Amino acid sequence: MGKWFSKLYDPVMEPLERLKFRYIRETLIHKAKGNVLEIGSGTGLNFPYYTQAVKVTAIEPDPTMRKKSLKRAEHARVPIDVILADAQALPFPEHTFDTVVGTLVLCTIPNPEKALNEIRRVCKPGGHVLFFEHVRAEHSLLGRLQDWMTPVWKRVCNGCHLNRETLETVKKAGFTIVHVEKHNNGILLMIEALNEK
Repeated sequence: MGKWFSKLYDPVMEPLERLKFRYIRETLIHKAKGNVLEIGSGTGLNFPYYTQAVKVTAIEPDPTMRKKSLKRAEHARVPIDVILADAQALPFPEHTFDTVVGTLVLCTIPNPEKALNEIRRVCKPGGHVLFFEHVRAEHSLLGRLQDWMTPVWKRVCNGCHLNRETLETVKKAGFTIVHVEKHNNGILLMIEALNEK
């Protein structure tokens, strides 16, 4: 990831955070309980919203983003360790976590199917999986626009795909969908699932 992206991420995202994302993050993260894994924690925007977790292990593959997140981890209400790791090869034993969280991350991971298989492996049977993701629009014209924009968008925004069908990918990975809440005409999804084995 380019250093410029890491430096600009928070200021560029602030308007979206204020208008919509902060509410979604807070609502979703409040549901994370027990021993929690957060994948792709970025600059730690979720950290203030953990209230029911016993401990959070946050992984982030970019050293600059990880470094920026450490101050937020220090001020969190629960213990948070932030480590350099890749969601496609999680360095944890099977059945380690009660809850796994990912926000605006499956759009960027090169192989989301591999990452979801790793999440299934490290999440306990019956454990909760919580995602906040942007996806390809159901509206055909907007969806085609996302398809058209994605090749350029990926280059500018560190591999982010505007048009992934993330809900279907989560289902195909074997998770049981418990609840989906749509925002912004279905472009933003809050997904709650169970790791039933």
